[in-house]
Amino acid sequence: MRFILLLLSAVPFASAADLSGALVFHASFDATADAEFARGDRRVFTAEERGKRDTAAPGLPAPEIVRVVPGAGRFGGALEFRAATKQQVFYRGGANLGLAAAPRGWGGSLAFWLRLDPDRDLAPGYCDPVQLVAPKWADGALFVEFTKDHAPRHFRYGIFPVTKFWNPQNKKLEEMTDAERPMVPVRRPIFSRERWTHIVITFARLNSGEPDGRGTLFVDGERIGASEGWNHTLNWPEPGRIALALGLNYTGFIDDLAVFDRELTAAEARAVFALPHGISELHPRKP
Repeated sequence: MRFILLLLSAVPFASAADLSGALVFHASFDATADAEFARGDRRVFTAEERGKRDTAAPGLPAPEIVRVVPGAGRFGGALEFRAATKQQVFYRGGANLGLAAAPRGWGGSLAFWLRLDPDRDLAPGYCDPVQLVAPKWADGALFVEFTKDHAPRHFRYGIFPVTKFWNPQNKKLEEMTDAERPMVPVRRPIFSRERWTHIVITFARLNSGEPDGRGTLFVDGERIGASEGWNHTLNWPEPGRIALALGLNYTGFIDDLAVFDRELTAAEARAVFALPHGISELHPRKP
C-alpha cells in the first residue's frame, strides 16, 4: 500500500503503470553495484579493457578506483568513480536492454543522475559516463559524453551507427558541423558538485534501415533537443554482447541508473525525474 501511495503521488496512475511495464533494468547503488531489478544478468562486471568483456569477472575494480558510497546518492547510495581507468565497468545487454534478438526498429530509454564539476573533476580527453556499446566501436554505440577541448566542457548525447552511415568521409569529429553529427549538444554548464543533474536519453527506429532514427535528450525533466533523420544501422547481431558501460574516463558520481524498453514521452521523462524516491518506486518486487 505504501508503494502505491508513493507512486500515485509522483505520476498519474496510467503513466506509472506504463513506466513500470517498460522498465527492464535498474541499479540503485544503495548497497551494491549489482542491479536491484533486471530482466537479464543483474551482476556488474569489470573487464581489463573494452575488448576483453567476454572474460570479465563479476564485481567492481579496486575501491580506490570505483566504489559504492552509502548515503551519497540522490536516493540512498551512489556509485563513485574516483580515478580514470582503462578497465571497463559494465552490465551485460540482451534482456537488460529489452533485446532478445538483433534490434530492428528498436526504441528505448536510459535514465540516470550525475554529480560532478566537469571542468574541475575530469581528466583530459573525452569522457563517457554511460554507453551502450558493441565489442567494436565502429559497429555502433549510444552514449553521453563530455567533450575534451571546450571550456567549459560541453555535454552531448550521441547515437553513432555503423561508421559508413554517419561519417563516410571519416572526418574528425570536432571538425564536423552540428548537422553532420548525430548528436544533441549542451554547451552551457548544467553540472555541479553541489547538486544532482538528471539525464534521460531516448531513442527510436534504430536498425530500421531507413533515415528515420532519432534520439532525444532531457535534462532535469526538460527536453533539450533531438537528433533526427539518421539511418541508425547498428551491427549488433549478438545483443548479449552489447554492454551497458559506465565511467569511461569519468570521475564523479552516478546514481539510479535505469533502462526502459521503449522511447519515453516527454511527460514520462518529467515523471521519472519527479519520482520522490527514484526508480525503486516502479518495481515493488524483484524479477
